[in-house]
Parts: sequence; C-alpha cells; structure tokens
Amino acid sequence: MSIPVEFTFSDLIAGYVTKYDSGTDIFGIKTTDGREFQAKLTPTSYAKLVQNLDEAYPDATGSMRSMLVPGRYLFTYGVFYPDSPIFEAKQIVFVGRQADDYIFEKQNWWVDQVRSLANFYVKAQFGDEEIDYRNYRTTLSLSGVKSTVNFRQETDTISRMVYGMATGYMMTGEEIFLEAAEKGTDYLRDHMRFVDLDEGIVYWYHGIDVQGDREQKIFASEFGDDYDAIPAYEQIYALAGPLQTYRLNGDPRIMDDTEKTIKLFNDFFLDKSDRGGYYSHLDPITLDAVSESLGRNKGTKNWNSVGDHAPAYLINLWLATEKPEYADMLEYTFDTIEKRFPDYENCPFVNEKFFEDWSPDQTWGWQQNRAVVGHNMKIAWNLMRMNSLKPKDAYVDMAKKIAEVMPAVGSDQQRGGWYDVVERALGEDEKTHRFVWHDRKAWWQQEQSILAYYILAGILKEPEYHRLAREAAAFYNAWFLDTEDGGVYFNVLANGIPFLASGNERGKGSHSMSGYHSTELCYLAAVYTNLLVTKQPMDFYFKPIPGGFPDNILRVSPDILPPGSIKIGSVEIDGKPYSDFDADKLFVKLPETKERVTVKVNIVPN
Repeated sequence: MSIPVEFTFSDLIAGYVTKYDSGTDIFGIKTTDGREFQAKLTPTSYAKLVQNLDEAYPDATGSMRSMLVPGRYLFTYGVFYPDSPIFEAKQIVFVGRQADDYIFEKQNWWVDQVRSLANFYVKAQFGDEEIDYRNYRTTLSLSGVKSTVNFRQETDTISRMVYGMATGYMMTGEEIFLEAAEKGTDYLRDHMRFVDLDEGIVYWYHGIDVQGDREQKIFASEFGDDYDAIPAYEQIYALAGPLQTYRLNGDPRIMDDTEKTIKLFNDFFLDKSDRGGYYSHLDPITLDAVSESLGRNKGTKNWNSVGDHAPAYLINLWLATEKPEYADMLEYTFDTIEKRFPDYENCPFVNEKFFEDWSPDQTWGWQQNRAVVGHNMKIAWNLMRMNSLKPKDAYVDMAKKIAEVMPAVGSDQQRGGWYDVVERALGEDEKTHRFVWHDRKAWWQQEQSILAYYILAGILKEPEYHRLAREAAAFYNAWFLDTEDGGVYFNVLANGIPFLASGNERGKGSHSMSGYHSTELCYLAAVYTNLLVTKQPMDFYFKPIPGGFPDNILRVSPDILPPGSIKIGSVEIDGKPYSDFDADKLFVKLPETKERVTVKVNIVPN
C-alpha cells in the first residue's frame, strides 16, 4: 500500500524537453527512463548554463523560454505540491547553448578543468611558497585550507596528487605542475619507500607522521579494514603518481622502483597455485598472504587486488614501454576479472570480495553482500581499454553486459548521476536495490560511469552509450564543480546539492581525495571525447630527462585506443617544428641533448 505524499518537497528532475506552451509557461520534461513531468515556470524562475571551474557565471534567464525546445537535455530544480500535478520549476540548468549542444564536449572543456583543479591543489598545499612536500597535509577543508591538527602524510594521497600534477602538465604544459609532480615523486622515494635488498623488492610505507624536522614512519596500514597488514591497493596506488610522471620525463629511478614493486606483487601477492589471482593483504613481517595474523583478510582476494593494477599504473606502464610482460600482466588480470567476478545468474552486480578458492565472501566487514556501483562501471571501462590491446569477445561482452544492466540498478533515472553502495540482493517484495548508507553520490563513481560510456560510445559507435555518457557527464559538471572555492565536491545529495555535513565528505583533501580521480576524469574524458567521439585533435606535453627513455624513444599514445584510430599530427620541440617521429606507431625519436627539452605532440583522430 502506497502512502500519498501530502506535503511539499523540493527535488531535481533531469530529462529531455518534450514541449513548451508559452501561454501557460508549462513545459514537458521526460526522464531518461521515459517518465514525463509537466513543469511550470514562475516569475522568479532563473536559468544558467553548466559552468566550468574558473568561468564567470553563465546566466541564461533572459533566453530561458526560447531555449525550451523539444529534445533538449536539462536539469530543473523546484517544488512538488500535494495539491497539483505540476512541478514548479525554480531553477533550470542547460547543458549547452544550442538544443543539441553538450558544452563539456567542447575541445578544451576538460583541459580548462584540469588546469583549475591542478592550480587548486598547488595553492592549497603550498600557497605562494616553494613547492615542498614536507608541508603537504592529507586533510584539506572545503575551501582548500590545510589541517593544523592532522600531520599524517599518507603515501597514497601524495601519489594521487602527483598523478594529478603530472596529468595537469601533460594536458596544459604548465611548468609548475611538472615541478609539483617531480618533487612529489622524489618525496615519495625519499620518505615513503623501503628497498629490500635481499628480496630485490620495493614496498611503500602506509605513511609518515611529520612533527617539525622529525618524522615517524608508519609501515603497516592503520585503517580499520586493513589494520596491521600491507594491503595490495596501497602498494598499487603508490605507483599511480610516479608512473604518470615517468610518462613525462622517463626518469629511470621511477622505472626501477616500479619494476621492484611489481616483483613484490608477483613474488608475494600472486597466488601461484591453479587458483590464480592476487591476494589482498600481506603480513607486514613475513610478507605471507595466508598468515593467521591477517584475521579476516587471510588468503582473501578482492576487486582492488586484481582490478586496480590496470587503471592505477599498469596501463600507463605499458603505454610508456610497450613491453610484452606488462601486456601479459594486464591480460592476466582482465582474464581473472572476466572469469571470476560475474554473478549474473543471481544478481546484476559483480562479486567483489573472495576467499582464497574464489568462492564469494559475502560476510566481510562493511561490504557483506553489497555492491559498489562504481566498481562495476570501472570494470566495463577498463575491459574496453584492454580489448584494444588484446581483443577478446569475452571482454566486450562483459563490458556491454555491465553497460546494459547498470542504469536501471545503479543510476538515478529521476535526477541523473550514479549512486554509491547498494545491497546486491533484493528483499522480499522489493523491486529496488536498497541503499546501504544513503542515496548520496560520490565524485569518483561519476568518473567511472562517464569514462565507461564514453569509451563504449567511441569504440562501438552505439548512440545509446553516447546518450548515457552525456547524461553522466552533465550531472557531474552541473553539480560536482565547486565554482566558488575551486575543486570538486566529495559527495552531493541525490538532488545535486553538495553534502557538507562533516568528516571526509565535507573537505577537498582526505585519505580518499587528493586530485586523482578528478584529474584522471579530465584526462580520459578529453581523450575519449575528442579523439574517439567528436574527432578533434589534442595536444600533449612531455619533458624528458636526457637519456632517460631507452633508445630515446618517447611513446605518446594517450591511452590504449583501437589500433589505427589515432596518429601523431605534428611535433614541436621547444616551440619549433620537429619531424623525427613515427605518426602511426605514436612515438617520437628524441634528439640527443644535454638539456631537457619540452616536447609538444599533437594527436589527431584517423
């Protein structure tokens, strides 16, 4: 029995205009799943365009009514009244100036956004002073103010920021971002790295506590889920920033650290039995994945320990080297995902936690039998990347399966955007998967959905994927960008309003947020949109260390894309045209120099 709604409430509707009646000031808006609402403008209704970071407020109130043309996608925030079927539209956000225009598909939208994000983090962490990671703080407030209480520096958050800085440089060529990336990489090596000479491996400390000139190293994780263990994901994300930096400069020290960290993965995290896969945790003393000391994490495997290698560092490592052993490692992880993670006979979501024998662990900690929506989309996105390196029908089939089933169970088809964590199983008489904690939406899960649908649209050329990509990108750009203080919000409410109550979700810097997902989104959304979908060229910047890259070969493919889909259009070195490159193989033969040179590469779609 349904309970009638007999009170007013405000909410958001996302959808496509069906009609507008100038006599009544009422327009129709149809949601992505086909439900139509009637919305009425009022004398105080106002409108704007989606606004990028560092842009002036793009008011559209004066032309609001003329813009209500059929087929146009928009958001409208307003009020439902219990005595009327008409929704009162108080605010409208248009996604472009023309009916078929999506402003975030402009060539430089994501480039401008990454510039603003990188500047925000440089200013927040270092102000106008010299870039010194001794002054880095994990915790940043909503406005980007550093914590004066928490002096813990976590390896992964610094690595995430380094990734953002390296990406900012690659997309804009601004030197301050390169400086921040390289100094951050050096800081990680000097303060967070442990070299085990006996085993020939590198592993990375959880973090350090900084007090003046003194520091105390924190070896094992201190997070509740991973306490007193070495979790695979911390070692994985320790490589994210340095590897993106390596793509710019070819620093052989970074490659040495990477190779030794991969040896850690293959010697200690890898299950060498017929079961296969990577364990999720190691004992910090014995490096044993099945030690009794690990408690509930003994012998376990999970999404992070298997699936996070590719997006965090391994794809970038292959792009920088094209070594077959890294392609093989990628194939191994994706074959494992395709074989072990699906559970479609029972549930529309993948399994994420496993025991040693790959039986699903649906009793572990907070996860229980629950699904992280973004992990499903992350699998689809990365399967499509891998398919361009080693094509397999199984990769495409699984990516398409996820793309087809997830909108109904993981997205908000009323307001737009993608949810966080839901129960995998339906209860008795339930038709909707229940939210675990809330119906808020996290910034990083929007990223996974945007990238999944854009790469699917760009490669498979199916209009439905492009539509879903645009809807996901529209929600993110409309509601997650903090156009006042800079950066992006951690979470928004279901209706797009920022959630600023307390804790990590209020700030711009935390254990979970440090400029990685937001800049990765800018980078790959620009790559997929420009090079695969709208067919526009892009510029990329590099600054190699003399003699750093083996044989002076700089590989410049921005991502694993379908063979033959892109090529080098032109190259400049220190602002002058340069011709020693292979356009189709996507590499530049660097000149012999004693000084560093700036390499600008223009990539064009075929």
